[in-house]
Amino acid sequence: MNPRFRAPAVVGALILVLASVAACAPASTPSPSAMPSGGATSDDIFPVMVSSELVVGENRVLFSFQDAGGTPIAKPDRTVALEFTGPNGEKVAGEKPVFIWSIQDAVGIYVTHATFPTAGAWSATFMTSAPGSPPQTIPFSFDVKTTASTVQKGQPAPSVDTPTLADVGGDVTKISTDTNPDKAFYETSVADALAAHKPFVLVFATPKFCQTKTCGPTLDKVKEVAAKHPDVTFINVEPYLLEDVSGQLQPKLDANGNLQAVPATVAYGLVTEPFVFIVGGDGKVKASFELIFTPAEIDAALQGLS
Repeated sequence: MNPRFRAPAVVGALILVLASVAACAPASTPSPSAMPSGGATSDDIFPVMVSSELVVGENRVLFSFQDAGGTPIAKPDRTVALEFTGPNGEKVAGEKPVFIWSIQDAVGIYVTHATFPTAGAWSATFMTSAPGSPPQTIPFSFDVKTTASTVQKGQPAPSVDTPTLADVGGDVTKISTDTNPDKAFYETSVADALAAHKPFVLVFATPKFCQTKTCGPTLDKVKEVAAKHPDVTFINVEPYLLEDVSGQLQPKLDANGNLQAVPATVAYGLVTEPFVFIVGGDGKVKASFELIFTPAEIDAALQGLS
């Protein structure tokens, strides 16, 4: 069965505000636990959990903020601290969040890391303030799952035959929707990279049909990293079934008009995109990055990789 992709809510909100069109998902409704008892006012802000799933163990947690009208309001100069409380009163401190522009100067997210010891209903307490505004403390409820749908750190990377230039006579436009593709990203299949027992970086991104509008920026950031790591294989996979229509790649929709996942997307259990996996020479996932990241995060994950 094909996975159902979703656009992180903060990205959906951005598209609604700036483009006035219905994207792949609407702006999120604030969590009831985050709603003030008297109803929302123009001064209220609401957390948005961007991570598609949080599980028992280590997590890279993505979140953001929006105002009462659903407009993204995360900015580099907003101070943020948070802590997590588990279903049995467990307390987990979140690392100091790092701000990243997911769409430059338009919408941003915060990244922190947390290790959750148990599954169930958790809550986060956000302490935040913007310049010239009083600090606010905001509760937010979320679920932690026992296991994830997506392949996790420490697990074997699934071996899948993915399209390469050799399959299309060297014409990269037949396997990539990137307007400025790096052909090196399409020279090796995932199956061949695993068989070679050498580290590689696997990117699931489709600049033309991205459901979160961040695939292009993400792929560009990966290209910057690749230029600094010529000894590492980089692979980009279009996550949806595509076909050549009059010389242009177009999605092959199912009977209901929905995008269809390629075998690699299914094998890696993706529920959103873009997604980046760092795989070691032993064939195991060393790190993964959902939606957006800093080049420094990828650089750190590649250090000492063999």
